[in-house]
Amino acid sequence: MRQLLVKATVPLVAGALVLAGLSGAAFANAKHAATAKPTFDLAYEGPLSGGNAQLGLNMAYAVEYAVKQANSGKSAFGKLPFTLQYVAKDDQGSATKSPTDAQALVANKSVIAVVGPAFSGATRAAEPIFSANHLATVSPSATLPALAQHGWKNFFRVVADDSVQGPADANYVVNILKDKRLYVVDDASSYGVGLAGAFATQAKKDGAKVTTNSFPGTTQCSDGTGSPTQYPDDAATVKKAAPQLVFYGGYYCDLGLLLGALHSVGFTGKVFSGDGSDSSALITSTNPRTAANGVYASCGCAVIGKSAADKQFAAGFKKVAGFAPAIYSAEAFDAANSIIDEMKILASAKTGTMAITRTAVVAGLHKIKYVGLTKTISFQPNGNISGNAIYVNRVLQGQLLQIGLE
Repeated sequence: MRQLLVKATVPLVAGALVLAGLSGAAFANAKHAATAKPTFDLAYEGPLSGGNAQLGLNMAYAVEYAVKQANSGKSAFGKLPFTLQYVAKDDQGSATKSPTDAQALVANKSVIAVVGPAFSGATRAAEPIFSANHLATVSPSATLPALAQHGWKNFFRVVADDSVQGPADANYVVNILKDKRLYVVDDASSYGVGLAGAFATQAKKDGAKVTTNSFPGTTQCSDGTGSPTQYPDDAATVKKAAPQLVFYGGYYCDLGLLLGALHSVGFTGKVFSGDGSDSSALITSTNPRTAANGVYASCGCAVIGKSAADKQFAAGFKKVAGFAPAIYSAEAFDAANSIIDEMKILASAKTGTMAITRTAVVAGLHKIKYVGLTKTISFQPNGNISGNAIYVNRVLQGQLLQIGLE
């Protein structure tokens, strides 16, 4: 954080004494003119490269756009008494890489809050570092239920977790699609195991016959240990079990490899996955692409585009990103703006922008009620979002379309 503490009229000697008492970002900002606004960094952490990068890019550009819009003075926030700077860390969705990125972000005292981390495993590995440094993290997409069970006061997420999504998916499959002979697979990631487990438990309660297996995510696609050459044998195993439906807990890149293999062995059953696969990149990562047709993917995120605000966001996002907003873009935008909203609230206090501290932002987010594009952002005491809507999407004629609400 950078704070303006010295007026231009302070005598040279007195000014030097004041500056000597400053440190870090406060000292850096004190060199500016008295009329300069303090600058805070709003960070994003998630995958910006690697096999599942598209999910991260959907979010990163939304945060960057939120910062640009807020700085313009033309957003709903009006002219802010501070300036924001966007910074990003590419953890590739990896639990191995995320702690290093977290250390870098907390060491940068200008960073006031973080949108992310994006993936559950990366979040679980990095969160102890963020928590120890009282740095707020608002994830647009990390859904592992256990993330809200560690007592991390700085942790928030704007989507429902797997304990909501997994059972809702199972109820939809068994009660709506009427499939009761199921093959449940996870990719061995924290996210995949959690979602697949929650799905399998509820499906059994609903009377389904469930077979479970684990097909580790590959080094080609993710932070996994598997090889792409595993999928022909995995697909043969699935076909032999003859399920009506395969439920896949994992990310789109490896699911695309599995879909290609299932197509090759002649599997004709349904395939259902969660938000990690809810991306148009699922189609482009599947060979042949037609093998992705008919695949279902649920998400605690709604498809936007009907309201004037939705259209304004879509246009602004595309101008920054070069492509249209997709899964978790709007959630990331809401996460960023909930932080900015809290900063504005803090700055309106008697102490002005000096009230904007990491600790104050964390405390304020526990009380926030920000009306965003996707929902009203309000958090439970454990950081979970208030509200549990789960949407169903499906690949139809080469396009991923929202078809209903679970």
